[in-house]
Amino acid sequence: MRLFPRRTARQSPDPAGGARTKRRRPLRTAGIAALMVLGLVLASTATNLILEQSEKSSVSPYGERIAIDGGGINVYRNGHSGQPIVLLSGLGTPAPGLDFAPLIRELAGFDVIVVEGFGYGYSDMKAGERTNHNISTELHEVLTRLHIKQPYVLAGHSIAGFYTLDYANQYPAEVAAVIGIDATIPKPGSEPAEEPQPGINWERALSVTGVVRTVTAIAPALAAPDSDSYTPDELERMRLMLSWNFGNDAVADETARIATNAAALRGVRYPDGLPVLAFIAADNEDSTPTRTAATQDLLNNVEHHEIVTLKGGHYLHWTQAQRMAEVITAFLDKHG
Repeated sequence: MRLFPRRTARQSPDPAGGARTKRRRPLRTAGIAALMVLGLVLASTATNLILEQSEKSSVSPYGERIAIDGGGINVYRNGHSGQPIVLLSGLGTPAPGLDFAPLIRELAGFDVIVVEGFGYGYSDMKAGERTNHNISTELHEVLTRLHIKQPYVLAGHSIAGFYTLDYANQYPAEVAAVIGIDATIPKPGSEPAEEPQPGINWERALSVTGVVRTVTAIAPALAAPDSDSYTPDELERMRLMLSWNFGNDAVADETARIATNAAALRGVRYPDGLPVLAFIAADNEDSTPTRTAATQDLLNNVEHHEIVTLKGGHYLHWTQAQRMAEVITAFLDKHG
């Protein structure tokens, strides 16, 4: 019979086990943090979807949707009579029918038609490859279905300079004149352009998850044109449509094809007898002469062309709509 309990040896700590525990703690912390971030992203995405659906149901679309082979394209018209002027927006403009509003108001003597290509405004956000040919073909189909009086004037801002150049060569008999609004000029060269490669559309992710909505709600000036020529309603609708349309598939593909579209237009010129009016933004003392020279080189063969430099930024129609309308009217009276 033992009067005292047997003394047991005290267990020594396991160094390996302690090390494993220490290693797991950062992993657990990182895992918890990742789950929290994922939860916030999912909550933000769901909230953004609900808000977008509510906004779209409460805000009446402008324009008319035209069904063509590739889907639905939205068209806004000012409802006036006169010579038709077809306006094409720059790359990624979320609401062309609103973006051109100051210029549309000044062109009251013309039948102004804003064609919102795939990925723009109230048109479908997905489409086939955004090549010059496809974009021109789609535009032609829209104008044909609308029975636009021919010949009409094509006016393109920024990257739309590619498409007016391609279109005027595909359908020369239907175009009375071309107007470039600080239009992009294909650079000369002989280097091959690489085809766009598939990748993650990060810009669309920013839109879907609500980041664009949050940023523009906090700082609405980031989504607003630098102009006092818009109504409060137009500014608010443009902010909403930026959130809806930012980084969509069609614009992402168009952006990826800038190099190949430019390469496809190397050596292409406007038809000799087609009048061309080119507005150039005088926003940079270094780049303006270079862009003017490139435009002059493109138009050397054109018998009736005019290059007009206006003070302002790339979006000249935001701040120079009145002057542009005066020059356009005089030019078309003389050559259109």
